[in-house]
Amino acid sequence: MRHTYLPGWYLPGGGVERGETLLVALHKEIREEGNLEAASRPELFHVYLNLEGSNRDHVALYRLEVTQTELKKPDHEIAESGFFDLSELPQGVTAATRRRLAELAGEAAIADHW
Repeated sequence: MRHTYLPGWYLPGGGVERGETLLVALHKEIREEGNLEAASRPELFHVYLNLEGSNRDHVALYRLEVTQTELKKPDHEIAESGFFDLSELPQGVTAATRRRLAELAGEAAIADHW
């Protein structure tokens, strides 16, 4: 997805609110950012340390099957979204997003830092 307030393409995601579990946050974020619903049980792929925000920020990356009954319409946060073949990613996919996709595809070793 491409945000309205940041350059580049990213994986869907967001923060975990106080009192919210990781899975509740996952379902909320995929619904809000991609109009997606889980079609399988989310599988935790890896937890990364992200030093760009702070020295305490951890990113949980899940693998899951999703369904989408209607395309996500652009809004104040999401300018554009879509599904792409790994060999045909749009211009502007961030380096971190490319690394995560390569890891998920088994084409790169899993890093500990985002």
